[in-house]
Amino acid sequence: MDLAVFDLDETLICEDSTSLWLRWLVSQGFAPADLISEEQSLMTQYHAGTLSIEEYMNTTLAPLAGMATMTVSGWVRRFIHRDILPRVFPAARERINWHQQRGDTVMIITASGEHLAIPIAERLGVHGALAIGVEIVDDRYSGQTYGTMTYKEGKVARLGDWKALQQDHRFDRTWAYSDSMNDLPLLAHADHAYVINPDALLQQEAQQRGWEVCNWVR
Repeated sequence: MDLAVFDLDETLICEDSTSLWLRWLVSQGFAPADLISEEQSLMTQYHAGTLSIEEYMNTTLAPLAGMATMTVSGWVRRFIHRDILPRVFPAARERINWHQQRGDTVMIITASGEHLAIPIAERLGVHGALAIGVEIVDDRYSGQTYGTMTYKEGKVARLGDWKALQQDHRFDRTWAYSDSMNDLPLLAHADHAYVINPDALLQQEAQQRGWEVCNWVR
């Protein structure tokens, strides 16, 4: 049995899930409108590889601080139905199905929060998601994170920790799919690396390393 790990944002879906989520919160009146411009400024740093993931999470989790988990889970269900499922690349669904037909375990691994990633994984019918831990205290979101951040080298660390806990599974090979230079550690760690819709820099990296390049469209 093999393990297939898919980045979420701009890999399985054609946009960024957290950006979409914040726009949904603003559209419903659950967050201030200026949060969108704050997040976009941080995303510029992400694409440049200079982002502080802690700052990003603190900013994007702020609207949930003090909110009941049951309330937020209802919001997330509506959000996924409206804004995530229509944005899944058809080729991504095909690739997930291909791995599942082979008997592989399919996981999402993402720098988005687990409050979004885990229910998205459930809706896509994959095994699970490794995402940034979002702290819950007394059934309410604290607005803080916990654990190793699934970002850059942190994705490899979290994946290794997760694999060590899989007592009943020993994976023969790992397949990794991502669009981002921030995922170079993950792609380099995999036995089979696939680069999705890369920018020029990642395209060059893929060519040098012999990774397959995929162009997925909606």
